[in-house]
Amino acid sequence: MLRVDLHLHSHYSHDGRSSLAELIDRAHECRLDRLALTDHNTVEGALNFARDAPELAIVGEEIKTREGEVIGLFITSRVQPYLPPEEAMDLIHEMGGLTYIPHPLDRHRANFRPERIVDLANRIDIIESYNPWCEAEANRAAARLAEELGKVEATGSDSHSADELGRSWMEIEAYSSTQDFLDKLRYARHVVTASSGTGRRA
Repeated sequence: MLRVDLHLHSHYSHDGRSSLAELIDRAHECRLDRLALTDHNTVEGALNFARDAPELAIVGEEIKTREGEVIGLFITSRVQPYLPPEEAMDLIHEMGGLTYIPHPLDRHRANFRPERIVDLANRIDIIESYNPWCEAEANRAAARLAEELGKVEATGSDSHSADELGRSWMEIEAYSSTQDFLDKLRYARHVVTASSGTGRRA
C-alpha cells in the first residue's frame, strides 16, 4: 500500500514555509510514498520537486479561479489563475490530469457555492472530504456532497510547513496510470491522527 497526501504547500506558495528538501526529508521520516505539491497559482515548485524526487512527487497546483479554488493533479504545466472554473478544469483534463476541489464548503474561505459544485460535477474528479483546518461540519457536509455526486473523496493535509506532514494521509494500492490512480483512490483508507489540525498558523 502507498501512503499519499494530495494537498500540501512549499515556500513556492506565498503562505508556505518549507523548502523542497525539508518536505522530502519529512516525507521519508513519515514513510509517505507520494506527495502532490499543490502550491498556490504556480507549478514551479512542483516541477522542481518532481526533478529532485521523482519517485515521491505528483505535480500539482492549487488554482484560484473566478469563483473558487481547484487543484490540478498529474499536470505538466501551470494553469493561469482567475480563469472561469470550467476553463481551468478543462485545461487540467487536457493535460491528462485530475481535478480536485479542496476545502469545498469551508465558510472561512472563498469557495464555490454548493450549487456550483453540482453544476461543475461532470468536470470534477475528486472532492476533499477531510481537511484538518476546516470545521468538522464543513468536512461532514463535503463528504455528504461527494457521496451524493458519486465523486471520489480525498483527505488532504493542506500542510504549509514540513512539520504538518504525516498527520493525515490516505493509503491506496499501487497504480499504473492516472485513471488507475483515481480508481484506486475511491477505495483508499483515510488516516487522521490526533495531531491533525493542531498548531496551525494564524
